[in-house]
Amino acid sequence: MELRVLIHAPRGRDAAVVKGVLEPQHVVEVCGESAQLAACLDEGAAAAILTEEALASEGLARTLAAWLGRQPSWSDFPFIVLATKQPGRRSAQAIALLHSLGNVILLERPLNAETLASAADAAVRARKRQYATRQHLEEIGSTRNEMELLNSELEARILDRTRELASANDRLMKEIAEREKAQAALTQGQKMEAIGRLTGGIAHDFNNLLHVVNMNLELISLYAKEEKVKPVVDRAKSAAKRGAKLTGQLLSFARSQSLLPKLTHVNALLVGMKDLLEISAGPGITVELELCDQRAAVVVDPSQLEMAVLNLAVNSRDAMSEGGVLKISICTESRTQDEAQLKRGDYVVVSVSDTGKGIPAALLSKVFDPFFTTKPMGSGTGLGLSQVYGFARQSGGLAFIRSEQGRGTTVDMYFPAAPANAQGASDPPPAPALPAVVKSRQILVVEDDPDVRRVICECLGLIGYSVAEAANGAEGLAAIAINKPDLLVVDYAMPDMTGAEVISKAREMVGDLPAILATGYADMAAVERLAGKPAILRKPFDINSLGAAVAFALEGVPEHEGV
Repeated sequence: MELRVLIHAPRGRDAAVVKGVLEPQHVVEVCGESAQLAACLDEGAAAAILTEEALASEGLARTLAAWLGRQPSWSDFPFIVLATKQPGRRSAQAIALLHSLGNVILLERPLNAETLASAADAAVRARKRQYATRQHLEEIGSTRNEMELLNSELEARILDRTRELASANDRLMKEIAEREKAQAALTQGQKMEAIGRLTGGIAHDFNNLLHVVNMNLELISLYAKEEKVKPVVDRAKSAAKRGAKLTGQLLSFARSQSLLPKLTHVNALLVGMKDLLEISAGPGITVELELCDQRAAVVVDPSQLEMAVLNLAVNSRDAMSEGGVLKISICTESRTQDEAQLKRGDYVVVSVSDTGKGIPAALLSKVFDPFFTTKPMGSGTGLGLSQVYGFARQSGGLAFIRSEQGRGTTVDMYFPAAPANAQGASDPPPAPALPAVVKSRQILVVEDDPDVRRVICECLGLIGYSVAEAANGAEGLAAIAINKPDLLVVDYAMPDMTGAEVISKAREMVGDLPAILATGYADMAAVERLAGKPAILRKPFDINSLGAAVAFALEGVPEHEGV
């Protein structure tokens, strides 16, 4: 019951057509009337597909608003709205109505059956993760009740003990208070972990959708000969790029990623995230960037540097409840001798300052400690500053904090400056993406998402490679056992086994095999344990990046025998 897909399209044959597309992959129920839809929603469902004209009904809008208002906190019910292509912009009322549904995928008609099926698959997968979150939260609640029972029993024993040893009772009560504080912090951490899992799952699915969109746009730009097509494709690619950046930030929030250091120009990085900083700071806070006149290049994980700056910006925002100025500045500094835990050398300093209320001097020595926070319980994890400090240390630098009550706070992150001749060694050299004279190579693509797999195979074929494909790890290993390819291109997150496991088992079978791990997220520590350090291709990528990665991976590999 909870996994069915509801369809409410009362006009014409829309309901029958949509049902035909989705069955038998999904359990589908057509709701002819809004009252039937409301009843089915109360009984349970994974997603609902509505037509925009049906949604315009005032009665249905009220019914859905009331039902959404009754959703539990774990629920973010997905709707797929089939919209009719309009000559102009939608009215403000129509836009507000769509926004009121919350979790909406808007598909314009006429639409491709595969697009509809893919959107329905993504919505159902997202709902399944919500059910998993519900179960996880229920388990957390059960564990908490057990702990409360144990605490109650302990307090009763302490009360009896108090009558005999008053001084011992004081010490025990203090221990109980510390235990309760630790339990509250643990519960908060478990809640954030559950939210992170949900966020990461949704972002992973959308990352795959963006990947398909981006690469198909590139194919359009290659196939289309009309000049007027190019600006249209460029605009769509720009939007897909912004979407990819957003999903990357969501994935970074959801998981603790291993660092992937690369040559990073800090000026350009901060300019690129200014819009995000202004949105995070809110309308009452002015964001100022003070860039460095010099090169300001470091070798760090750029996504983690973005997250560190964003963490500090959010802390500054919370300290300026009545508004103020958030200033991010960059400078270079030379240390002529070892001091303040920093070795001698040249550093790039990223400083985040605010005009907030400041931090008492007695607390400054504790602010980088894990779980330490001055915010009320439930308002923060106490991990933001400790993550900033740990990232700076892991990157070969350090973080310092300066603050004065009533005059604001500044956090300085020191990173070793990159040598003048440093190159982006983690990126493969450029290679042609258009068809070119290439040696005969056999490439096996292992990817569970059919749309992603199809577009990768098409692009590799366009470049000039011979391509085979497999829908999961087991199929890929079976193909390798029959015919060893020259190169393996494999997705990381697959249901039967991870891409790292596929690489590891393939090499056990056929010996050394060049491999590229294509992923929007990967646990790099787990990857390195299983598969060493394969080439990483971050989704969504374009044809040039794919061609470059393949050419780099095949460099020095002898041509496939028998071809």
